[in-house]
Amino acid sequence: MTHVATLIGAPGALLPATVERARAALPGAAEPRWLSEQTAADVSFTLSAPADQRANAQRDLSAHLRGLTGVDVVVQPQAGRRKKLFLADMDSTMIEQECIDELADYAGLKAHVAAITERAMRGEIAFEPALRERVALLKGLPVATIDDVIERRITLTPGGRLLVATMRANGAHTCMVSGGFTLFTTRIAAMIGFDETRANTLALSGDTLAGRVAEPIFGRDAKRAALIELRQRFGLAAQDTLVAGDGANDMDMIAEAGLGIAFHAKPKVAAAAPARIDHADLTALLYVQGYRDAEFARA
Repeated sequence: MTHVATLIGAPGALLPATVERARAALPGAAEPRWLSEQTAADVSFTLSAPADQRANAQRDLSAHLRGLTGVDVVVQPQAGRRKKLFLADMDSTMIEQECIDELADYAGLKAHVAAITERAMRGEIAFEPALRERVALLKGLPVATIDDVIERRITLTPGGRLLVATMRANGAHTCMVSGGFTLFTTRIAAMIGFDETRANTLALSGDTLAGRVAEPIFGRDAKRAALIELRQRFGLAAQDTLVAGDGANDMDMIAEAGLGIAFHAKPKVAAAAPARIDHADLTALLYVQGYRDAEFARA
C-alpha cells in the first residue's frame, strides 16, 4: 500500500541531505516532492505490512524519523490526504495562550489557576471538576475583562489563518471546539476564519462573572461527539476528517479522526496520537495534506 512521509522543518532549514536520510529508512521510497523549498517535502513509499499492523508500522516509522533534529514527520496512507472536515482545539493550539489563565491574572490568581490548567491538560486530573474549580475563583471579575484579555493578551498561533482559509477554499468545513468559553471562542474563531465553534458558557451576574459554568460541561466526550455529529451532518467518512489539539481533553477526538494530530502537545497526548507536530507552526497541517505553498489561500 502506498504511503507518504511528510517532512517539515523550519522555513529554509529542511536540507536535501536530511530528506535523503529519511528516504533511506523508507522501503521503495520515491524521489522527494517538495511542497515548500527547503521547508517541507513528501516522500512516497510502499508499506507492505498487513492491514491490521499498518498503524503500528506508521507509528514506528514516524518515531524513527523523529530522530532527525528539528524535523516533524507525519506518515500516512497516500490516498485521501486532503480532508473535508477540520476540528481544532483553541487554547495552546489555535492560539498561543490558555484564556482562563490570562483571565485569572486579572484576579491575581494566574499561578494558581495555571497550575490546575497544566495538570488537567496533562491528564493528571479530570477536566470537568478542574474547570469548575477554576471558574469559581473568577467570581466577581468584570465581564469587560474578557475584552481586555482578547485585545492585549491573546496571540493567534502562526499559520492558523492560512490553514483555515486554505481548507475552506478547498471545500472543507471548519469548527473550533474548546473547553474554554463562548465569550472567547466566538470572537477568536471569527478572527481566524472558522465556520463555527463549540465551547462552554460562563454564567453571569449582571456585568460580572458568577463563578459558574453552564452544565453539561463541553469537554473530552463532547469534543469527540461534535466530530461525529459534524461528520454525519456532511455525510463524510472518518478518513475525511482532520483534528488538532494539545491537551488530554482532545485525546478522544484525535483518536476518532481520520488524521488526528497532537500539536505541540502535552507528553501523554503526543505519545498516544497517530501523528504529532512538535516544531512547525500550523501550516504543517496543510503540508501533511499535500498542499504546496502556491496553493495556500493567502489574502
